[in-house]
Amino acid sequence: RMTERTGVIIGIDLGTTTTEAAVYRNGKVEMIPDFDGNIAVPSAVGIDDRGNFVVGEKAKAQYVLAPERTAIEIKRKTGTGEKIRLGEKEYTPVELSARILDYVRRYSEAWLGETVNRAVISVPAYFNDIQRRETAEAGQLAGFTVERIINEPTAAALSYGMNHLEEESHILVYDLGGGTFDVTVLEMFEGVLEVKASSGDNRLGGKDFDQSLVRWLTERFEEKNQVSLKGDIFAESRLKTAAEQCKVELSAQESAVVRVPVLAEKDGCPLGLEETVTRELFESLIAGDLTRTRRPVNVALSDSGLHEGDLDMVLLAGGSTRIPAVRREIRGLLGIEPSAAIHPDYSIAEGAAVQAGIIGGAVETEKSLVMTDVNPYTLGVRTTDGYSSDVMSVIIPRNVTIPTTRRERYYTAWDDQDTVSVQVYQGEYASASRNHMVGEFEVGDIPLAPAGKEEIDISFSYNQNGILQVSAEVVSTGKVSSLTIDMIDASLPDEKSAEEWKKSPLAREFRSLIRRAEKAIRLASAGGDGESAGELETMLAQLKYAVMKEYRIRAEELEEEIREYLNSGEENNE
Repeated sequence: RMTERTGVIIGIDLGTTTTEAAVYRNGKVEMIPDFDGNIAVPSAVGIDDRGNFVVGEKAKAQYVLAPERTAIEIKRKTGTGEKIRLGEKEYTPVELSARILDYVRRYSEAWLGETVNRAVISVPAYFNDIQRRETAEAGQLAGFTVERIINEPTAAALSYGMNHLEEESHILVYDLGGGTFDVTVLEMFEGVLEVKASSGDNRLGGKDFDQSLVRWLTERFEEKNQVSLKGDIFAESRLKTAAEQCKVELSAQESAVVRVPVLAEKDGCPLGLEETVTRELFESLIAGDLTRTRRPVNVALSDSGLHEGDLDMVLLAGGSTRIPAVRREIRGLLGIEPSAAIHPDYSIAEGAAVQAGIIGGAVETEKSLVMTDVNPYTLGVRTTDGYSSDVMSVIIPRNVTIPTTRRERYYTAWDDQDTVSVQVYQGEYASASRNHMVGEFEVGDIPLAPAGKEEIDISFSYNQNGILQVSAEVVSTGKVSSLTIDMIDASLPDEKSAEEWKKSPLAREFRSLIRRAEKAIRLASAGGDGESAGELETMLAQLKYAVMKEYRIRAEELEEEIREYLNSGEENNE
C-alpha cells in the first residue's frame, strides 16, 4: 500500500442518515466532533451556488432549499450502479461517500492534531461484497488506508463487550438505522466475542418510516387542496424533513404538529400544510415495516441454533430503535426487555474505534477482546447436475464462523474434458447465475478420460479480512490452480494503480503531471527527504486511483493539490 501505515487509526460509522467517528486512546473511546462541534454529522453532500461541495450540516440545510443540488441517503445507492445527479453533473455513490469520509478525515485531523490516514469503517452485516468493496473504495478515495471493514452489529457488540469482559452471555444485537436493518446473534465468554449468525434487510430503516408519513401527508394535502405534488422535488424535500422531525418528536410525546408554510402554489397563491399526527396514527402507518423486521430476527436465531429463551440480552443500535413501537415489537417477538447499555447513535463508531485500537495496538492486551465473525452470504461454484449447467454448489454456507477452510470434490462433466472453468459465486439462490459472481479461473491439463472419471478438489479459505483463497487440484496429477479474491478490495495495490490508470480515458489529461510527480518522488527519496516522498506518494496514489476509476472531479482536485505541492517544493529549492 502506498499510504504510510503509521499513526492513529480511527473508527467510522458511515450511516444512511448520519456519520460518526471515534478514536481509542488513553484506555477509552472518544467520539470526534466536526468543525462545528457536531458528533452526529448528517450524511449529506451538496454543491452550493458557487459550485463548491458542501458536506454535513450545511448540505442538510441546503437540501430543503436546493434539493436538486443535494444528495441524502447515499448509502442506499451503494452497490446499485446508480448515479446521483447534483446540478448539472452525475456522481457515483462511491464519489459522494468519499466526500463525507474526506470531511471526516479533515475534521479528525483538526481535532486530534495529527495526520489521520488509517480507518476501520463499519457496514451493515448484510452488505454484499460489492457494497463492502464500494465502501472501502470510498475510504481509499478519501485518503484512508482501510484497515478493516467491520459489521455494524459486531461493532455495537464490541462497544458493549469492552466494558463487560468477564461476562458470559448470549446477545442479540438489533440494529435498526436510517436505511438498513441488521440482526446479529453473538456469544460472549472469557473475553471472546463469537458471532453465531447474522441476517438483515438492506432496504429497511427509519427512512422508510419517514416515507410512510410523507405519503400520508401528501395524500392529505392533495385531498384538501386538489393539487398534485407528484414530481415536485421541492415539496418532497420539505415533507421529508418535516416527517423526520415529526417522527423524532413522537418518540417522546403522544402527538406532534407538522407545519410546512409553503408547499405548493395554486392560481398564484402559496399553499401550506399543517397536520396533527398522533403516535397511534404514526404506528399504524409503519406497522407493515415493523412486521418486516421479524423474519431477519427469526432467521438469525434459527441459523445460530438458539431460541428466544437462550438470549440473555437484546442490545439496541441505530437511532430508529428509539421509536416506542420498535421496542414493543422486540418485547412481543423475543419476550425480553431490550437493553439500553450502549448509545444507539454512537456505539457502532465506538466499536469500530475499539477494533481500530486492537489493530493499532492502542488497546492493552489484557483488555482486548478476541472476536470471531461469520460470512453473511453463501459462497460456492457453478456446476452441472445433468439437468442444468447453472447449479450453485455450496462450499461455505452462510453464517459459518470465519476464518474457515472448506473443501468439496467435483468430477469432469463430459468425455475427454481437459479444462474446467471454476466460477465463484456469492448468494442464496439455487441457480448460480442469479447470485453475484466474484471470480473465475481455469484449471487445465486434465488427463483425457471418460466423463466423471477425473476428480477435481476445490477448496475455499476465507479469512476475517475478507480474503477468499480458492484453489482447485486435479487429484490424479496433483496439479493445483488458484485464485485470490479480495472480497473487500480495500487496498490500492501499487502494480494495479501503476498500470491500470493508463487505460483510462482520462489518462492523457493527467499523464504529464503523474510523470512529473513520479520524478519528484524519486528525487526526494534519493535526497533523503522521506517525508516529502511519502506525502507526494499518497497524493499520487489517490490521483492514479481517481483516474483509473474515471472520477474526474476528484482527479482535478488532486491535480491542483499536487501542482501546488510540486511548485512550492521547486520554490523552496531555488
